[in-house]
Amino acid sequence: MSEPRVSAKGAAVLRAFIDAAPKPLTGAELMDLLAIASGSIYPILARFESAKWLTSEWERGAPVQLGRPRRRYYTLTALGARKAQTQLEFIMRGAPRYA
Repeated sequence: MSEPRVSAKGAAVLRAFIDAAPKPLTGAELMDLLAIASGSIYPILARFESAKWLTSEWERGAPVQLGRPRRRYYTLTALGARKAQTQLEFIMRGAPRYA
């Protein structure tokens, strides 16, 4: 499996997960926190989940009981935390690396 591309927005998403760990985050929370549109945030989350950097699960409960649509919660994996740290270190040095 190839490593996902980490754009500036992707790096911001990784930073948000590191800062929030171990708390899971929803796409909507990330959109609000980072001012990134859904058309960008969800493909980033899908790439990171496909690479096993994130896991996700749907909120339990029926939308009728919750009074709103169910939320999908994303959590940074141990692998994701290591990769995020590596990526962010390279970016801070001014040399993005796709490791």
